[in-house]
Amino acid sequence: MTNRELLKSLSQQAPPLVVDVRNGWEYRKSHIKGALNLPLWKLPVWKMLVPSDRERALVVTCEHGPRAQLAAGFLKRLGFRRIDLLKGHMRGWKLAGLPLEKE
Repeated sequence: MTNRELLKSLSQQAPPLVVDVRNGWEYRKSHIKGALNLPLWKLPVWKMLVPSDRERALVVTCEHGPRAQLAAGFLKRLGFRRIDLLKGHMRGWKLAGLPLEKE
């Protein structure tokens, strides 16, 4: 999914859930508004935080891509069918000057 496609879909009635698999400090520095932070290394333990609706659309992102790809494979094994990776990931989102939230 491209940056612009995600930005547009986030304003729709049933937006996808953005799953940010970066570390907590990366997420707190800046993230897509409404993103769920599930660091890749904690995902197997925190899988109970993932929505129970396996039909929910997910967009998985990290800073550059490798962690998101691993997380997408894990989520697929949990039964999620609608998983997209954010093209360009957070680096691309930031370079495009798209909205970010900070904690």
